[in-house]
Amino acid sequence: MFLFRWAFRLALFTVLVLVFLGATVYLFVLPHMDRVTRADAVVVLSGGKTDRLPKGLALVRAGVAPTLVISDGLAAGYPQANRLCRGGRPFHVVCFRPDPYSTRGEAEGVARLARKHGWRSLVVVTSRYHVFRARLLFRRCFHGPLAVVGSQPSLENFVLGAVQEWPKLVYEETILRSC
Repeated sequence: MFLFRWAFRLALFTVLVLVFLGATVYLFVLPHMDRVTRADAVVVLSGGKTDRLPKGLALVRAGVAPTLVISDGLAAGYPQANRLCRGGRPFHVVCFRPDPYSTRGEAEGVARLARKHGWRSLVVVTSRYHVFRARLLFRRCFHGPLAVVGSQPSLENFVLGAVQEWPKLVYEETILRSC
């Protein structure tokens, strides 16, 4: 009897680990990326200073949108964004600091900017591990066509980011479910 209970617990634990790993791959490693079409603004979320902004810039330069929005673009240690936020570009740049300083704050802030500027469609650029939760929050706050795409961070940032996404996702799905 003892051996049966031990084998059952081991099998159950193995199944739970496999489900957790499968969900991690589905949500954070290989998330669904939206097809990018013409939009009113490309929004680059803060964090991922080396991978997100170049992808957002490439989209604006490719003609996806006439406006680049940079979250926390005036932060110290973000020289490329700092230069863009000071102007002098062939496209419009809007920089803002989210309040609260979180993805939820970014979604709320961008929704306010969209109302103010009349933007009806957005492309949001974040890191690959963050796509699922960013889409969830932006859909709660912005009610127009939305595409969320992910850039590829360094392996170290990817692993750290993916690990941090689980508690944040659980929090957003259980405690803070509104915009």
